[in-house]
Amino acid sequence: MTTKLHTLLSALICVALLHSCKEKQPDKLQKPTYGSPNIIYILADDLGYGDLSYTGQKRFTTPHIDTLAKEGMFFSQHYSGSTVCAPSRSTLMTGLHTGHTPIRGNKEVRPEGQWPLPGSTQTLAKLLQSKGYTTGAFGKWGLGYPGSEGDPLKQGFNTFYGYNCQRIGHHYYPYHLWSNDQKIVLEGNQGHKSEQYAPDLIHLEALKFIDNNKDRPFFLYYPSIIPHAELLAPESYMKKHLGKYEPENSYIGTDDGPDYKNGPYQSQKNGHAAFAAMVNLLDDQVGDIVSKIKSLGLADNTIIIFSSDNGPHLEAGADPDYFDSNGPYRGYKRDLYEGGIRVPMIVNWKGKISPGSKTDHISAFWDVLPTIAQLTDIDVKHEIDGISFLPTLLGQANQKQHGHLYWEFHERDGRQALRQGDWKLVRYDTKKNGKYQLYNLKEDPGETTDLAASLPEKVASLAKTLESSRTPSDVFKFEQTTYNAEK
Repeated sequence: MTTKLHTLLSALICVALLHSCKEKQPDKLQKPTYGSPNIIYILADDLGYGDLSYTGQKRFTTPHIDTLAKEGMFFSQHYSGSTVCAPSRSTLMTGLHTGHTPIRGNKEVRPEGQWPLPGSTQTLAKLLQSKGYTTGAFGKWGLGYPGSEGDPLKQGFNTFYGYNCQRIGHHYYPYHLWSNDQKIVLEGNQGHKSEQYAPDLIHLEALKFIDNNKDRPFFLYYPSIIPHAELLAPESYMKKHLGKYEPENSYIGTDDGPDYKNGPYQSQKNGHAAFAAMVNLLDDQVGDIVSKIKSLGLADNTIIIFSSDNGPHLEAGADPDYFDSNGPYRGYKRDLYEGGIRVPMIVNWKGKISPGSKTDHISAFWDVLPTIAQLTDIDVKHEIDGISFLPTLLGQANQKQHGHLYWEFHERDGRQALRQGDWKLVRYDTKKNGKYQLYNLKEDPGETTDLAASLPEKVASLAKTLESSRTPSDVFKFEQTTYNAEK
């Protein structure tokens, strides 16, 4: 074993011992021999587990994403960082779950943006920059208002193009976007005009980024806003889907006034067609990225990851029940049942990952940072909650397992969840001393039968782990009451 590898192994073990979970590290971590592969992480917005034809969608198809899965590896038990946007992205960037990550909720800062990541945060992008990567983010940020310490340019990205603010990201024909630190006014969208479809503009910039960096290692973070909230697609895509999903679902929204294009969603009389058209566009954009990589001869040296930030939403006329968007799982966005947080993840890496492989390894967003760190030979010196799933990608037997996974959600009187093995503990109304619910996911993946009353000792054991899985936050305060078996 080389001195460098021994140092890496020792550092990882020390981190684990310092962490509250105190999970045992694998006996060996294979020294990466992959050089500096290009890394592309594509994040859909509010795409449910069942919204891909690969995972069972029957009403429309997603051929490009399906091909990505068929030529790579599909994770059937992967979880988003949270059940809403900002904290989910924070877990991805930091390797910390919502009990530890700096951004634990959708806290807005007017006039534009969200509460910022602290300047000292060690993000995935910063780590890759330190390794010589050129980094670019294209899409929706949501982790710090323009110019703040959470601005993407101050969190490890060389280039940013898209929406800084999640509220503005509700709109597909916005008044402006951001190019690095410059506000780009979209003249074709001023007033009531809808001429410049933002996802198209963002997509072109992302493809340019690949072209411009084809000769050096790059990290492309592509947090799309599709198919989030406002149901609007370009006319060319709408034409392909109109009339196919009857009866249609109409929505009366905000089409004028001071709040127009400033949060509230626009009307849509063909909600089903619009949703299918948007996913169709997202799928085509994934296909464009793959084609670009292949045309530049980069396929053998590029790892592509695809996932979604949380479960399907119920806003702006969306109809996840019609599309069975959450598949076999209970719940939607803002739920901590499986439908709100279990998301598809596909990893494609030609020549390294066995085509058509599937895994039931339990993983979450906070595992992405240590995985990428391991494959790029980055020594992660700060404490994280994530575990590298690189052994799973390479078909190795030394994959470490999580002792547990933890989530908290700060809206709707507080919600918490914990998964430990096949057991899932869920608690709603934490501010009101809500009761724990217990499910066996192996026997009941749809979380239909609450076993809490019949297994009080299991509830007490899991509750103890759940209640110790978070540290206080001065910004994102959370009321958590201690489990009382006699309550």
